[in-house]
Parts: sequence; structure tokens; C-alpha cells
Amino acid sequence: MVAGVGSTRRPDPAALLQPVVDIAWRAGEAILSVYESSHPGTTAKADDTPLTAADLASHRVIIESLASLTPTIPVLSEESASVPYEERRHWRHYWLVDPLDGTKEFLAKNGEFTVNVALIVDHEPALGVVGVPARAVIYTGIPGSGARRLAGRNEATAIRTRRPAAMPIRVVGSRSHRGDSLDGFLACLGPHQLVPVGSALKFCIVAEGAADVYPRLGLTSEWDTAAAQAVLVAAGGAVVTTSGEPLRYNTKPDMLNPFFVAYGDPARDWLACLRP
Repeated sequence: MVAGVGSTRRPDPAALLQPVVDIAWRAGEAILSVYESSHPGTTAKADDTPLTAADLASHRVIIESLASLTPTIPVLSEESASVPYEERRHWRHYWLVDPLDGTKEFLAKNGEFTVNVALIVDHEPALGVVGVPARAVIYTGIPGSGARRLAGRNEATAIRTRRPAAMPIRVVGSRSHRGDSLDGFLACLGPHQLVPVGSALKFCIVAEGAADVYPRLGLTSEWDTAAAQAVLVAAGGAVVTTSGEPLRYNTKPDMLNPFFVAYGDPARDWLACLRP
């Protein structure tokens, strides 16, 4: 356990960062052991989305490791998200985890899947670690203290969003979800290049300045976004709802996010194309 963090006091994200990075590496290794095999052990969840042996292996690594690191901080994972709101609404801080974000990308073997671990404090991401196991890359972010990219076990490199946005604007979007609302947003945006990307990797591409905006005009869950939101905000960007409010966590019984726009350059009015 990191000294001083396994208590009711406000956790220290800086003290937790390296231990959580190490956990993300181990979770990634558990995922890759399944990814490189010919038997992903796929089943279906209650909502008919796929669940693989890799999801469960990563989940076990993260849950057990966080329980050891911070035994008094609760953990909410996609694979164990049945904690009643009446219980979790009292949490001032907790871990929010997606052990394998982008299971469809995992099954397609395109490498665009991530491990997401976020520390939520007072409804906001205070620390985010996003691992990209197939690329041996990890993104980290502590809002107010900066964001970094680790390639392998090399020294971390600071990352920042691109300002001003490129022309044409570089947009990242979901490989698996697209609709009329996104098409309307893009038409209003003007000259742009749309790059389809899976999982929370989209936020990280904006965070490191390789893209400018990620509009998500469809449903996501809180564990899909929290860690990557921390990375993007730490890199100088923002993740806001269509009314301009930052995404917040654990504020209601369901765990679905409202539609949002994640962007790198705060000087541009990215929501203009969503107003009547």
C-alpha cells in the first residue's frame, strides 16, 4: 500500500501514479497472453456485447492489485458494476476501471483496445492511466500536473494538445458507432479529415496533438471515458457535454454518459455545430 493513500483522506494522485502504471502494464500482459492465442474464450454479456477471457484476466489483475494498493478505496469495474447507487453515491473517491475497452477491436486484432484505470475524486477524474497493450504504450494524466506518454519501459514524454487546431481539422471517431448526428456535426465543421479509431485511444490521440476533436454523439458508459478524460484534460484539452459542462461521474443511478465532445484547442467553439 502507498503510504497515506489507503485511508479516508483525499488520495494523492502523484503518489499513486507509478503504482497504477505498473498495474496497467501487468493487465496489458494478461490481455496479450489471450490476444496472441487462438482461443479468446468469447461469451456474451446480458446486453449481448462480447466478453472474452482477456477482459476477465485483466479485471482480476486490476481488482486484486488496487485492493492491495489502496484497500479502503472502492473499485468499480465494468466487469463488476452492480454496486447499487444507494451505496456508491456516498463515495467521495473511488477507482473506475474498464479492464479491456474495445473488445470488438480486440477480436478484430487491430490493436486498438485499451486498459483504462481512473481515480475519481468528488465526481471528477483526478488521475487517469490508459494502456495500449498491443503497442506497448501507456498514457497518463493528472489534471493540473500534466500528461505523459510512455513507450515501452522508456522514460515518459510530456504530451500536449495541438493549438491552434489543424486545417483541415483532424477528427477521430468510433470504428463501431456512427450516425446522422455525427454526419451533421462533420458537415458543419467544414474541411476535415475523419480518422476511425477504436476505444479510449481516441482521447489519447487528441491529447498528444495528433488529432483535434472527438465528437461522441452516442451512448458510452462512465468507465469508457474517465481515465482518458483525465489524460486529455491534463494535456490541455477538455471533455464537455453538448451543453458545455465537463463530464462528471457517479452523479446518478445509471452509468451512461451524455453525448459529449472531446477537444484539444479550447480557443475554438467546438459546440457551435451542435446548437439549433
